[in-house]
Amino acid sequence: MNIDIENLDGIIIAHLRAEALDASNAKEFKTKAAALIIPGTTLIFNLGSLQFVDSSGLGALLSCLRQLNASGGALKLCGLVKPVRALFELVRMHRVFEIFNTQEEAIRSYRKDVVTLVD
Repeated sequence: MNIDIENLDGIIIAHLRAEALDASNAKEFKTKAAALIIPGTTLIFNLGSLQFVDSSGLGALLSCLRQLNASGGALKLCGLVKPVRALFELVRMHRVFEIFNTQEEAIRSYRKDVVTLVD
């Protein structure tokens, strides 16, 4: 599993390069993602390559969300393909995570948050 990292004006965009996030690689994902989590991190996971997520994968994503929330950071997801998005909706994870269709929408949402805080 590879995670390509991009820093766009302080927003960390992590492109997950794997077809699945499941029991076979969830631990590796958590280890790699933990390196991105520092206090105040604003992070986007672009999951466009994922075709499958199981309960271990969901647990790994939830772990990242909890760690970021505890450290004053934020996590948003984007690029979910239809079957993965359907799973998130089935298990109600779409109510836990902020999910955007595109990376650009996720980036704009962070910028809106900053403008709202400043206003």
